[in-house]
Amino acid sequence: MELRQLHYFVTVVDKTSFTNAAKELHISQPSLSTSISNLEQQLGFTLLERHTRHMSLTPEGKILYEEATKLLAHFNHIKQEMDRLQKEGPLELSIGLIESTEFWMPNILSQFKQQFPHVYIRLLEVLSLRDVEKSLTNFQTHIAITNQFIDHTDIQTIPIYDETLVALLPPNHSLQHKQVITINDLMAEPFIISKEGFQSRSDILNAFQKESVQPNIQFEIERFETACSLVESGLGVTVLPKNYVKYAKRHQYHIKPLDGATISRTVYLAYVKNRYLPPIVEQFMKIVKNFFKNNAS
Repeated sequence: MELRQLHYFVTVVDKTSFTNAAKELHISQPSLSTSISNLEQQLGFTLLERHTRHMSLTPEGKILYEEATKLLAHFNHIKQEMDRLQKEGPLELSIGLIESTEFWMPNILSQFKQQFPHVYIRLLEVLSLRDVEKSLTNFQTHIAITNQFIDHTDIQTIPIYDETLVALLPPNHSLQHKQVITINDLMAEPFIISKEGFQSRSDILNAFQKESVQPNIQFEIERFETACSLVESGLGVTVLPKNYVKYAKRHQYHIKPLDGATISRTVYLAYVKNRYLPPIVEQFMKIVKNFFKNNAS
């Protein structure tokens, strides 16, 4: 089994036909068919069920496709890294971020830049669980900071800190003078919440469920900044990470702790296991871990 054969096989599956795949690979269709047949003979089982109008993966073919796709992505990543290292010197560092990292990430980057002043850094916003997984497994990011535990065989997830969530009330809200807000206080309020796929949404809905009440959801958002704007405009209330609202530039709302059903979340450092990580990536992760270890103490 050769890397070229795996490349041919994955292309056939992606292009859904031998004809389209042969055009993509710039080889003849008979040569492509022969290569796939040889691969099947070497492995000892059929990979593709050939039908008159279409083809489909066998169970064995599906497993090979999934593993070959990851292998080829890893191979291409290493090749690109080596080509870039040869031409440009130190590699770039790509980091996937959630919004709330803005209160501590500049500190981390300052420390990192003191050690690696010439490294090019790309900061990419990846919010939902699907986006985080995709950015890591497709090699768009070296590491990701996320508030979602990733249950994925290829991804390592390390907790770095915990934080509580607080309620945000619009200016002149009837509850503004209460020192502490309960989930029941928020039950009838127009509620602003993250859309499906975001961990913060699940955490908030679980807190409401524990109190046997349903939030009056009126807005679904992706970014905390949008939620803050809606609250400032008097369109509803929301629940956000304490550190985010604490360090946010805007303050035209009331920040209230939640009583009776403390909502918290964990923020993680995630990366792909068994993947070549340049020394600068290892050093960045070390700085992040030490930063929160020192702050905790």
